[in-house]
Amino acid sequence: MDQGQLLGGFDDKAYLAGKQLKPGDDPYREHAFNLQESDRLGSERAIRDTRHYRCASLNYDGDLPSTSVIITFHNEARSTLLRTIRSVLTRSPPALIQEIILIDDFSSDPEDCQLLSQIPKVRCLRNGRREGECRGGGDGGEGGEETNGRLTGRERHCHESCLSTEWQPTVASAVDDHTRVVSPIIDVISLDNFAYLAASADLRGGFDWSLHFKWEQIPIEQKMARSDPTQAIRTPVIAGGIFVMDKSWFNHLGQYDTHMDIWGGENFELSFRVWMCGGSLEILPCSRVGHVFRKRHPYDFPDGNALTYIKCRQRSNFLWLDESREFNWPPGGRPAVGREIFMRKLYDSATEAEHITDRLTLRRKLNCKPFRWYMENVYPELRVPEQEAVSSVLKQGGLCLETRPGSDVLGLAECRVIGGTRPQSQRWELIEPLIRQQDLCLAISAFTAGSKVKMEPCNAKEPRQKWKPKGPALQHTVSGLCLDSQSPASPPVIAACRPQAASQSWEPQIIT
Repeated sequence: MDQGQLLGGFDDKAYLAGKQLKPGDDPYREHAFNLQESDRLGSERAIRDTRHYRCASLNYDGDLPSTSVIITFHNEARSTLLRTIRSVLTRSPPALIQEIILIDDFSSDPEDCQLLSQIPKVRCLRNGRREGECRGGGDGGEGGEETNGRLTGRERHCHESCLSTEWQPTVASAVDDHTRVVSPIIDVISLDNFAYLAASADLRGGFDWSLHFKWEQIPIEQKMARSDPTQAIRTPVIAGGIFVMDKSWFNHLGQYDTHMDIWGGENFELSFRVWMCGGSLEILPCSRVGHVFRKRHPYDFPDGNALTYIKCRQRSNFLWLDESREFNWPPGGRPAVGREIFMRKLYDSATEAEHITDRLTLRRKLNCKPFRWYMENVYPELRVPEQEAVSSVLKQGGLCLETRPGSDVLGLAECRVIGGTRPQSQRWELIEPLIRQQDLCLAISAFTAGSKVKMEPCNAKEPRQKWKPKGPALQHTVSGLCLDSQSPASPPVIAACRPQAASQSWEPQIIT
């Protein structure tokens, strides 16, 4: 099928002529990229193949299901928007594209979208107010025609897709496993001259504790295990909304979190939910999409850029990071706000608090795994930040846990103060997952109930030394058993956790 048939005789020149940069206008002001250069390129251009040469020899099932491509945009330049649509239609097998759903997120000029609906397979939906990727894109996904169970999310400002096979690898992978969410490699389009630059095929998505997305090298052990450069790359998170996802799986997981406002953090929320609730994320090197990475946002946010992003990021933090949310630091600041302050400051109405509860209920309904599982199985490279060492005594009534001089034995003894300070034998530092005294750490002797607890040289990777608080108890994370004093005359052991047991209740008391 030639391009004229695909576009249905759409007059692209007239569409682009309807909005032209005026002489003397700053070409970067409105869109934060060189609009003059984008308009000069028009609606199509040649793009070199940036994939590994082996990708060209791969074959895909000729009976792949059709796909809805959803593009959410706000005040996008006509030239880049039309080029996106044209590249999807002309560089993808026609049978693969069921429709392109444009979500006009309350742009200033409704005709930017409405005129494009003259192109076959293109539908235009317009929001009555700014909604953003989640509420806008979510409506498009739910409102789209049935497409044999496939739904494609596509980020706004994704200006040019690459090659006719661009969607085939991702759709084929999602067909192979309906719980798999698949993303392409994102090539770079220069914001100055629109040069198309190949991105590395050895990168995956990552983040830091302030929940800022970053591209990072594939861990060396994974790189060594990849004998084929066309193989998929497991990724802890995806970048934005560029992905292919089975529609039934998308609905099963609760679609987008529609209370993520406008922009910021939705990729974290969806990525955590997919991994922790039974799915997986991967990047396919043989699928490429071009994207203009801008240095600033060219549009306004109703609550301001910074506040909107912080609010969305904190929502992801609160919903998914569990006890690790205390490590969510804003850059250069104090630890991120805790649950009560978060709920009060950012969600201070009963309705908003209810929406948080709804998503927590969904998480329980889906039987999602804890964030600790995510850190251990999906993103072990995410290091727990160094915590400030705080000395405490571990009290049980009027007694304190202490070490015995010259041995690795522990026991309970009367809490003492000598010369105005606690003796070293009763001073503990609780830096999860370790409970330590100087260079020695609390460790179990075996993983069975009744096993004694002793002191040995600290090793953060040693599973016998890993502990976490569980209410007033101290639980060994691997065995699931709790530290139990038995009686003052006996050495402590690990035993089945009993919430009301006095022998398992430890009161940390900070030494000032």
